[in-house]
Amino acid sequence: MLSMWAPDGIGEIEAGDDLTRIVADAVGSDLKDGDILLVTSKIVSKAEGRRVLAADREQAITDETVRVVARREHPNGVTRIVENRLGLVMAAAGVDSSNTPDGTVLLLPVDPDASARALRAGLRSRLGISVGVVITDTVGRPWREGQTDIAIGAAGIRVVDDLRGQTDASGRPLTVTVAAVADELAGAADLVKGKSSGRPVAVVRGLAHLLTEEDGPGARALVRVAEKDMFRLGSDEAYAAGFEAGRAASD
Repeated sequence: MLSMWAPDGIGEIEAGDDLTRIVADAVGSDLKDGDILLVTSKIVSKAEGRRVLAADREQAITDETVRVVARREHPNGVTRIVENRLGLVMAAAGVDSSNTPDGTVLLLPVDPDASARALRAGLRSRLGISVGVVITDTVGRPWREGQTDIAIGAAGIRVVDDLRGQTDASGRPLTVTVAAVADELAGAADLVKGKSSGRPVAVVRGLAHLLTEEDGPGARALVRVAEKDMFRLGSDEAYAAGFEAGRAASD
């Protein structure tokens, strides 16, 4: 049986707060070996002092951007889909202006995998148990409406379940099936955390087989490298680049 819940008791997080203590106090008595902890990146960013002054949110997005994938103007401004310094492709580089005072924005953690490792080690030391930790953030998806949560940091958990080499129910070999379990967990946990319930942490029980003794490669392993990326640009940007390349070749 798989179960998940989001505990109460985690209030507003400020820079410098001991996130391990806060999380342990909220879930400690219920947490068991083999559980997986899903933590919204926003409270990690707040604890790590990633709230910054930003009279111009667009400049904060630019500062976090490595590569622009697509840009669209609309009546309310401009939406930029970009690759940020973590290698994540998302709207606004993950810069968040919700649930933070006016004139400030929240940036993603500097190293979400390191944040997950620190929280896992802290919980092991404080509670004497071994759990997996996943740091989550919300993203949109190409070709799909709406948003879901994905894993941007992880420790002590296999972020993918590689089923290649096994067989399906009909005995046919699986050759491409690699389940992104950390992302699946992130999306599922958001159903119990919600966006405005004040419950930024969820516990998942029943998937202890996904845990690892070592911290593992983290969520960075889920980022597709450029050589395997078939959609490096938005459609308009790809067309413009192809047009310019063709014109340059003809010249």
